[in-house]
Amino acid sequence: MAVAGLLLAAGAGRRMGRPKALVDLDGEPLVRRSLRVLADGGCAPRHVVLGAAADEVRAVLPGGVTATVAAGWESGMGASLRAGLDTLPADVDTVLVHLVDLPGVTAAAVARLVAASSGPDTLLRAAYDGRPAHPVVLGRAHWDGVHAAAEGDAGARGYLGGHPAVVLVECGDVAAPEDVDTPDQLARYRTTPR
Repeated sequence: MAVAGLLLAAGAGRRMGRPKALVDLDGEPLVRRSLRVLADGGCAPRHVVLGAAADEVRAVLPGGVTATVAAGWESGMGASLRAGLDTLPADVDTVLVHLVDLPGVTAAAVARLVAASSGPDTLLRAAYDGRPAHPVVLGRAHWDGVHAAAEGDAGARGYLGGHPAVVLVECGDVAAPEDVDTPDQLARYRTTPR
């Protein structure tokens, strides 16, 4: 079963000093790295939601990726998630949502979530030592509810929190859930010295 990949990459990255999508990690912008992780984990098609420096980010995207700019992206992740769900083709019934500032999320974690997906009723969250985090997988049956709940920076959190259909998929053995907001945090993920 195909699972689309949706990357949210619209933020301005104020604490990072520039949009995180454009921040370089080991010679690769985070947006390209994240899209590669989605592809290597088995997501197709791949969509990315842009906002800050959209033209600059679009210029570094790999081929075969659909990009859209979220209206109101400045208001937070909710606007990006709504825009992303709205752009998915009618033949997609399951989507894995990933965030551009999670360099510790690996293709192995994505593949594990893709393998656990079971169609339009799917509702999965990656877990790390039992704690729910990202990425998440949303079946089409949940998109209206997620869309309605996605406000500010909460994204799907309000919908997912306590939802009885949520299944946690342990990924702590193959990935790390921490987001990177500053250059010092990003440095933990560098494999080549600067």
